[in-house]
Amino acid sequence: MKKAIICNDVYKSYNDLPVLTGIDLEVKSGEIVAIVGPSGAGKTTLLQILGTLDTADMNIKTKIEIEGVKLQNMKPSRMAAFRNEHLGFIFQFHELLPEFTALENVCMPGWIANNNAKILKEKAAGLLNQMGLSDRIHHKPLELSGGEQQRVAVARALINDPKLIFADEPSGNLDSKNAASLHEIFFKFRDQRGCTFVIVTHNDTLAEMADRKIILKDGKIIS
Repeated sequence: MKKAIICNDVYKSYNDLPVLTGIDLEVKSGEIVAIVGPSGAGKTTLLQILGTLDTADMNIKTKIEIEGVKLQNMKPSRMAAFRNEHLGFIFQFHELLPEFTALENVCMPGWIANNNAKILKEKAAGLLNQMGLSDRIHHKPLELSGGEQQRVAVARALINDPKLIFADEPSGNLDSKNAASLHEIFFKFRDQRGCTFVIVTHNDTLAEMADRKIILKDGKIIS
């Protein structure tokens, strides 16, 4: 089966503090993987490196390949274009722009990619409808509940049809009902679109639902 992610010998330190100490990982296309472990284990750092938001400490053995593209030595401008075109991101705190409506927030990655504005708005409205937010598309983030804001963030992550979606504690600020609803959305879109999800989570229910659970401790994969 095709691999969405292949990484070998990934290290990361901050000011001589080792955070990742030799990560080897493969993720299959269409797989939902949960990364778990104690605080400070390096989960978010690994997610950010795989998502091209941060860089590993490169050595001769380091390899990072995302959707068949080797990231080593890729220029920042090319990296940014690759990220916007092929990857989607969902964060714990939504990261929605408060001055824009739900529809405009969802459109944002498509605008950056210079996609057709009319088609983009229709697509964004369709995604929000799938999220149960058809009557909220013109509301700004502060007019939405936490669960609604997070569903807007999921729609934004999907607007450019990414094959790979990275989520960092996506249900960390939601109550159990909204968290369960969000988790169902992930699996629905995986089944409908073949998306691969890599999710950092402390939510035991989500971790057990995932196709595979990866446990990090002290910067290493231990299981």
